[in-house]
Amino acid sequence: MLKLLTKWLLSAAALLLVAYVYSGVQVTSFGSALLAAFVIGLLNTVLRPVLVVLTLPVTVVTLGLFLFVINALMFWAASGLLAGFQVSGFVAALIGSLIYSVIGIVIESALESLFSKK
Repeated sequence: MLKLLTKWLLSAAALLLVAYVYSGVQVTSFGSALLAAFVIGLLNTVLRPVLVVLTLPVTVVTLGLFLFVINALMFWAASGLLAGFQVSGFVAALIGSLIYSVIGIVIESALESLFSKK
């Protein structure tokens, strides 16, 4: 439970970092970042697997590169649902989701080593 809460807080901080580094993504406050991180996580848990299965032929033809488009769509959809989290367009969603994914990989790696069972 502590790992999940820590990941949520760090993901919200990652969204703030994305907004700071890239001007195509705007987050108004840390509360908005918390809500956006929750919605992005929810969309990635519920909707993303369905989209991956439905677009499997396209993903195979593009050698997996279409998964970047799916990530961008989840990022963009979250911005459409929330008032304090704005993405200026699809290209901004693609770049923002790439930055957010890289930061997320670092967060996940750090949390794995921090919360590993010994």
